Amino acid sequence: MRALDRDLIRCRRCPRLVAWREEVARTKRAAFADETYWGRPVPGFGPPDAALLIVGLAPAAHGGNRTGRMFTGDRSGDVLYQALYDIGLASQPTATAVDDGLALHGVRVTAPVHCAPPANKPTPRERDDCRPWLVQELRLLAPTLRAAVVLGAFGWQAALPAFAAAGWEVPRPRPAFGHGARTTLRGGAGALDLFGCFHVSQRNTFTGRLTPAMLREILREAATAAGLRPVAPQTQEQTQELAQELTRQTAQKGRKE
Repeated sequence: MRALDRDLIRCRRCPRLVAWREEVARTKRAAFADETYWGRPVPGFGPPDAALLIVGLAPAAHGGNRTGRMFTGDRSGDVLYQALYDIGLASQPTATAVDDGLALHGVRVTAPVHCAPPANKPTPRERDDCRPWLVQELRLLAPTLRAAVVLGAFGWQAALPAFAAAGWEVPRPRPAFGHGARTTLRGGAGALDLFGCFHVSQRNTFTGRLTPAMLREILREAATAAGLRPVAPQTQEQTQELAQELTRQTAQKGRKE
């Protein structure tokens, strides 16, 4: 996975995306004027042996394109990582920088488009040109991957062909996207449960189309399908204790390997 990430961050396949990500990195937002922007493709984040994959859309111009990590430094990430923390799958509820100490437990986060697009809207051509990166990532995850949550209709449309190219059988006709949609893909290294969820965009979260409870419910159901052990929302103290224990277990596993 590290080799894939190293190759990915050098990609310059899409001229419009390259120009935009680098322009944003040069001009910056006033609030981040003193920071050095990443300004390159953003690789997936999380363990290479994850059982659950979360597929978004693309990095935010002043989020992942600034920090160099998926859903880090923007409000969409605040919502996502808070939900993962609430059910015991993240070590902390916030994601502000690559060195902030955040660790995911059995979960990896990625996107079908790895560069920040203008107006958060990649073109179909850019989606297709970026697909080989997602296909390679899926193939590397295949031995352990048992469930995936796709955020939004764009991600759903992009993910299904990628899963097919990576060795899973996508039903015909292709399943339609919807919040709470669920289908099983056969093949690969085993069956995979695929879940649809509204995207954690500000448009959805600010209007209440997607609430924290709705997001937690989908993530908890997917985590259970993946063989993980999500927990019910707890008090802040209980959640912190659980996250610390999971972090300790992850560190011990890393030392043994």
